[in-house]
Amino acid sequence: MSDAQSALIDEVRARFGPKSAVTDPTDIDPWLTDWRGRFHGRARAILSPASTEEVAAIVKLAGAQRVPLVPQGGNTSMVGGATPPGDGSALILSLRRMNRLRSISAEHGVAIAEAGMILAQLHEQAAAVGRRFPLTLGARGSCTVGGLISTNAGGTQVLRFGTMRSLVAGLEAVLPDGSIHSGLSGLKKDNRGYNLDQLLIGAEGTLGVVTAAALRLVPALYSRAVGWAGVRDPQSALSLLRDFEARTDRIEGFELVPSDSLALVLRHIPGTRKPLDGEHEWNVLIEATSSAPDLDPVELLQSLLAGAIEGRLVEDAMVASSEAQAEALWRIRDSISEAERAEGPSTAHDISVAVADMPRFLLESKAAVETAFPGTVASAFGHLGDGNLHFHVRAGSRAKPGWNESEGHEIERFVDDLVTAAGGSISAEHGIGQMKRGELERLAAPGDLAALRAIKQALDPQGLMNPGKLVG
Repeated sequence: MSDAQSALIDEVRARFGPKSAVTDPTDIDPWLTDWRGRFHGRARAILSPASTEEVAAIVKLAGAQRVPLVPQGGNTSMVGGATPPGDGSALILSLRRMNRLRSISAEHGVAIAEAGMILAQLHEQAAAVGRRFPLTLGARGSCTVGGLISTNAGGTQVLRFGTMRSLVAGLEAVLPDGSIHSGLSGLKKDNRGYNLDQLLIGAEGTLGVVTAAALRLVPALYSRAVGWAGVRDPQSALSLLRDFEARTDRIEGFELVPSDSLALVLRHIPGTRKPLDGEHEWNVLIEATSSAPDLDPVELLQSLLAGAIEGRLVEDAMVASSEAQAEALWRIRDSISEAERAEGPSTAHDISVAVADMPRFLLESKAAVETAFPGTVASAFGHLGDGNLHFHVRAGSRAKPGWNESEGHEIERFVDDLVTAAGGSISAEHGIGQMKRGELERLAAPGDLAALRAIKQALDPQGLMNPGKLVG
């Protein structure tokens, strides 16, 4: 441990008490590895402030000592964005003690939550006042508000409500010089220059530390309907979505699931069952909702699917008859990644292309990958309606020790090239972190990359905020 780190830890403890600096290796170790287990770092301490003022003081002290900090919430990053460097040069700045709900208003539809609040707890707090925070994802029991903002998280409700960027009404954050940005007022009209809130959203902690957020709430669900439909191909799935959107604004979830992903879930996830009797190459999971008793989403979805079957957009379909059955359908979708891990090594690509281009891209890219790398299986699932699919390539018959570090890297570059050629993005909702940093530098437009680096240099000239992530 460097003298600078020792001095910083001692000063933080002296000013804010023993809980503010954790140095026991046993307590630190669980927070040194990323969610996927691909990146392993080292850190001498976890600094754990309990207030925004403490965050500001720690950031200022770290600047004076030139000690890099890695902001961390639930450590659920899919790209190693919250993992410290392997050389032990940085300390972790944990926001987990800052987990209060400062205020919530059903009347104004706004909750002010601290960065360390877990998403599932925010859901519970909103439900208690008859409102809902309309963003959810598989890691909702672990991920935190600050992390969701810093990665501009998406999830399964983006189709109707947008990403985290759309749900943030204002931010409070500590900037790299230790000053506090106070933007929680949530003004709808404010033209005082650059929007720091929007700059911090998706910045992955490289431009400052989000400490609290004003978040938009929507009316609580009165009821919902969840259905499953078998379709011929991805274009049929997209046509089905467009047909539904022309008839109603109540479709909240629309997830594409190929037959091979369904088969993996049935094979590896206990208690899962096949939703339809027949065999279908492609499937869609659909959720319709209502926030008032004047609309029955079950009747609505049944009617929509009946019409789609008659119009031959859908081969077969069912609508869940109970909440337990609805949860069982969503469990299939949420378990795909877990089932893939049980099957063997794979590369995961969080990509987006224009929605209209997605069906063609999906099929052509699958064929291109499987031709270039015989024995692999390319498969895509996820949020068809917003052009974001999780394009995964399983090692299949080519699986061998170290596959991810050898051929897996070749496949990642191959897929990223296909996405870039299609005018898409190599990161739709997970961020860049450290996993995709090299690919961003290889594929980004030179002007865009220069602008990112200029912003980083202007706000964090010492390069102390989350080093090694997003941009150099």
